[in-house]
This record gives sequence, C-alpha cells and structure tokens, in this order.
Amino acid sequence: MAQAAQKITLSSSRDIPFDKLVLSQSNVRRIKAGVSVEELAEDIARRGLLQGLSVRPVLDADGVETGKFEIPAGGRRFQALSLLVKQKRLAKTAPVPCVLRDATSDILAEDDSLAENMQRVALHPLDQFRAFVALREKGQGEEAIAAAFFVTPQIVKQRLKLASVAPALLDVYAEDSMTLEQLMAFTVNPDHVRQAQVWDAVKNSWNKEPYSIRRMLTETSVRASDRRAVFVGVDAYETAGGVVLRDLFQGDDGGWLEDPALLDRLVADKLQAEAQAIAAEGWKWIEVSTELPYGYSYGLRRLAGDPSPLSADEAAEHAKLLAKYRALEQEYSGQDEYPEEIDTRLGELESAMEAFDQRPLIFDAAEVGRAGVFVTLDRDVGLAVYRGYVRPEDEPREETVANFGDELDKEGQGTDGDVSAHQLSAGPSAATVITSGGQPFSAGLPYDEDDGALKPLPERLVMELTAHRTLALREAIGRSPDVALTLLLMKLVNDTFRSSGASGSCLEASVRTVYMSAQAPDLKDSPVAKAVDDRHAAWEADLPLGDDAVLWDYLSAFDQASRLALLAHCLSFGINALHEKVNPYGAGISTSGLARRIAQSDLVAQAVDLDLVAAGWEPTADTYLNRVPKARILEAVREAKGEGTAQLLDHLKKGEMATEAERLLKGSGWLPEVLRRSDLAALDGDVAAEGQGALSEEPLGAADIDAEIDLPAFLMADLPVESTALMAAE
Repeated sequence: MAQAAQKITLSSSRDIPFDKLVLSQSNVRRIKAGVSVEELAEDIARRGLLQGLSVRPVLDADGVETGKFEIPAGGRRFQALSLLVKQKRLAKTAPVPCVLRDATSDILAEDDSLAENMQRVALHPLDQFRAFVALREKGQGEEAIAAAFFVTPQIVKQRLKLASVAPALLDVYAEDSMTLEQLMAFTVNPDHVRQAQVWDAVKNSWNKEPYSIRRMLTETSVRASDRRAVFVGVDAYETAGGVVLRDLFQGDDGGWLEDPALLDRLVADKLQAEAQAIAAEGWKWIEVSTELPYGYSYGLRRLAGDPSPLSADEAAEHAKLLAKYRALEQEYSGQDEYPEEIDTRLGELESAMEAFDQRPLIFDAAEVGRAGVFVTLDRDVGLAVYRGYVRPEDEPREETVANFGDELDKEGQGTDGDVSAHQLSAGPSAATVITSGGQPFSAGLPYDEDDGALKPLPERLVMELTAHRTLALREAIGRSPDVALTLLLMKLVNDTFRSSGASGSCLEASVRTVYMSAQAPDLKDSPVAKAVDDRHAAWEADLPLGDDAVLWDYLSAFDQASRLALLAHCLSFGINALHEKVNPYGAGISTSGLARRIAQSDLVAQAVDLDLVAAGWEPTADTYLNRVPKARILEAVREAKGEGTAQLLDHLKKGEMATEAERLLKGSGWLPEVLRRSDLAALDGDVAAEGQGALSEEPLGAADIDAEIDLPAFLMADLPVESTALMAAE
C-alpha cells in the first residue's frame, strides 16, 4: 500500500526589530573573507537587504523565550546593519526581514550556519562578465559599475573586455575547456574570426600557452616600442586612422599597431618632409631610408665642413660653463674621487659644453652642389641627418680650360672669361633629387612543409652569414698586427710567384673596401660593427688627411707599434670571406676561387682565434631559424640540446618551432656549419670549444632530465619521466 508523501513545512518569516537581534555563537564563519563589512554596509544602504537573516528564539535557563533572537546564519549582514545603526543611518528599531526557526527544531544552529555557506554556489566568472555588459547596455557607465561593486574602473574594463571575446570561445570557456588566462590572451585582438582561427590552430596542440596565443594574434602587427612607431608617435598613428591593439591584463609595452602599411607610410612621409626642408640647403641628392645598411658611405668622399661660428652670447655662455668646470676640478683636485653630487654636476657641465660642439657645419657652396645627404633614424629613434657625401661620378673631372677649345672665346655664350674647368665639369644641380627606399632587401623563405631532408642552406642566407664572418674577421685583423702582416706577405708572395693562379684570395690587398651586398638588418648595429666604426673614427680624427706631404711626415714619425696597428686597421677593410654566387660563364669568382677564399679565410680565423659567439652572433628566428627548413631547426636543437629535446619540438609548426628553438638555443654557443672554424669542428663533439657549435650527443638519464632539458611546461606536460628519458637517450 503506497504511503502519501510527507508534507514539508517551511519556517515562517517575520520582521524583527534590529535591537531584538544578537549574533549567535553557533555561527561557523570565523575568518573574514570576500567583501568587507564596510563594503557590504554600503551595498545594503544603496539597494536594501537582498537576503533575510536566519534566526532562532533565545531561551532562558528554564527554556522560556526571552524576546531576543540569535542569528546563526547571516552574521556578516547583521554586522553590516550594526555599522549602519552606529552611523545613525538606520534606526535601532528598524524591522529586519528574518526566517524564524522553531526553537524545538531538531536541526542544530551550527547545521544551519554551515549549510547556508556551503550550499551557496559562486557565480561563474562568465556570468559576471555578461552581467557587467548588460548593466552597461542599460545605461550604467563603467565608473558607476565600479562604484556599485567596489572594484576599480580598470577591473570593470577588463571584465567587459573578456565578455567581448568571440561567443564561440566564451562557450568553450563556460565548458571549462579553456582557462581564464587563455581567455584573457584572446582579448588582445578584437577580430572574432582571427580569434577562432587561432583557437582552432592551438586547441589540439601542446602550444596553448597564453603568451603563444598573444603572439599569434599580434604576429602581423608592430610593437608600439618599434623604432618606427616611436619616431612617428602612437597618437599620430591613431589620428591617421590606425588601430592599436592593447592588452588590459598584462604589460604590453604600449600595445601593437595593427596597420604596418599605414605606419610605414607615416614614417616615409615624416622623413620625406624632413628631406624637403634639407633640400633648401642646395644638396644634389638626398637619400631617405629608415634603415641605412652597414657601409652605406663606402666609396663616397666626406666633405670637411667648418663649425658655424659662435655668437657673442654663445661664446660668453661657453666660457662661463668652462670656468665653472675648471673651478670645480681645481677645488676637488686633491681628492681620490669626486663626491657624487660634484661628479653629477661635472657631467652636466660637460653635456652643456658638448652641445656647443655639435653645432651645424658650414660647407663650401660649390661642394654642396655635387654632394648629398642621408636622412634616417638613429639608434635612439631620433632623426639622423648625415650631410656632405660626394659620389665618385660627381667628383670634378681633371680637365683644363684648353680642353674646351675656342668655345670659351666665343661671344654671347654667357661665360665669364675667368670661369674654371672645375665649375664647368661639376656645377650644382638644378634641383635636389630625393630618393626613398634603399632599405636592405630581406628575402624570406616560403612557408612550406619539407620532407625532413637536410637540404643545402639558401644561398642568400649563406651570403648573409658569411657577411657576419667577414665583418668579425675584419675587426679581429684590425687588432692583430702580426697576423695582418703575415696575411699581407702571403698575398704579396702569391702575387709575385703565382701570378697566374692567385685569384680567389680572401684579402683584397689594394686595399679596396669590400661591400657586403647581402647582409642581415642587424649587422650594422652588431658589437663588431661598432668596434670597427669606433676604431676607424679614432684613426680618422688623428690622421692629417688631405695633404699627402704632411701625411707622409706624420706616418714617418710613427713608432713601429703604431705603424703596425695602422697597417692592420687599413688591411682589415680588404678582408673578403664572403660566399658569392659562382658564375659558370667566367665573369666573377670561379668555383675553385670561392673554395680557396673560404679555406684561406678559415686559416685567418684560426690565427686570430675567431669566436662568432663572442662577436655577438646568435641563432634567432630572424637571423637563421625562420630562414631554414624544419629539419635544419631540429638539427640545431639536436646538436645543442640533444635528441630528446629535438623530438619534443618535432610536432610543432615551423613558426612555433623556430620561436621555441630560439629560446632553447639562447646562450648555448651553437653556430651553423658555415660559421664554425674547421679546426674546432674537427674535434670530438664532447670537447668542442665553446662558441663553435659544440655538440652534445650523450644520452640523458632520467635523473638528468630536469637539469638538461629546459622546455616550457606545455612541451613537458603529461609526459612520464620514463618516456622523456627514453626520447632523450635515443
């Protein structure tokens, strides 16, 4: 016989005056957490009490109700109400909505308190994000939302940003198939289509880290810290209609500029405007470029200008600064070192005096008409203007007035009787020719999936790599007089005794400066480039150029060490260790000549103990890894970190593989084979010298995995130690 379901009787509710309520000792909440009592009080004052208190009658010793009611559940709300009463914003007798539990109930007060807190379900973050959006759509501003929920406006902006991610990705997050950190990464780019594409690309791979998602969403954008963006200014870019992607959840260094073409146009326009202003000075040509290649002025004659004279006020100010500087030097001359504030003041005076030394140069008007100017960006992202360079074709021809025959004697030709051949052969041009472009060509490889075979390196990449080697050799020879002298003697002996077969030397002993037609953009800013430039500038400042007789006497007075040092420096500019295209039809270098050049350059590298790692070259995505097939990337990681590490990268796409390989190879001293010295490459891999692509093929034991394989968590996650050790040992 079926029994009727027992009817449930709910506790009654009633309004109880506040002064009849007391906090129960049965309340299980002891530790403060979440919203403070002060914030809760302000919220109750704004919107009223949203949830009543759970109370029980207080009984005396005889079990008789006293007229007071204790609160086992709702203590924080009671404390907030107490604060409002204390502030006289709520009356002591104000009625408080309560749920009244029968005093004879079998349910303990502690049971009620615990159940109220444990059975409460926290709001899913996505519901909170969407609620903020709903409030804003109904007219509530970000500041008002922040004030209502006691958070900062920045937090409101972040949560609104999270709710703006593609709906499909929000659904993935709601199903706990995406972490909050990953969702935050997707807010960098507002393009929902691109967000979906990136998620499809990473959702089934190891590479789902937030930083990787951000990189993929901004890979076609330009960092706000890029020298072009700093030069133009982000405000000017946005004024022109450019969009800036920003990350509200972590430092983004100013964000990303989404329209590189617009940025390049703004940079070109700004440089062009500067060039137009400089054109009024009367130069024959102006070359505008955001990046001048290393050696851009090779083969050009530099005009020697005179500094513009100081005005009377400037001269007086300079003298005043100099007097202060000398007075401080004299006052503290007896001390071992200057006090910090005095040292700072001396530096300020030096900078102020140097500003007078940097005043514009004045050039001969006739020379200006045949010379030109380079306009570019300097290393500090300011405008750099290099004036006074004469191209060989613009040099005055060595002709005499007699060469022009009787034409100079004809009347009515508008020629003055004392006109010089110098003026006739190379007069100023009618208008300045401004050219833009000239940027080093960077040939990228097509993105393709190769068959895993080790193919030869691309020829242009080999040319760029050997340009690094040539410049490093040039710097090393410049500080190695003995080696330079030996090299010069070898060249002269070959020319004398083997004149028919002496082509292909790595030394152009004319000396004719070897220009590197193929070079990576970072070559001109490398440490060896700076070392060569600084040494060249120091010699140029000392030598009395322009008068051969004075120069001859100056060099004759040199001691032997100085003569050898100058010889080494001059000789270094003839170093040619470049790989070049072989022309099978006879023009240019032959196959045997190229092989001989490379072999000879390796002898020189051994003699100067060349170390390309110490010279500043390292394998990055731009300099090597993105320029070669995946098999070459894996080969590099395998040689530097072992087979196990290479296998962990094998499943990645090429771009991701190059990025991870760059991080793994940083500081490893690995070099591609074209940059290694043959004497060190021939050694056993276990004892190969640092900086020469040292290999490590020893198998790794399980105990060594953590120390030897430095991989991010997303490459190591879920791999048991045994399998990782097995891959490392293969």
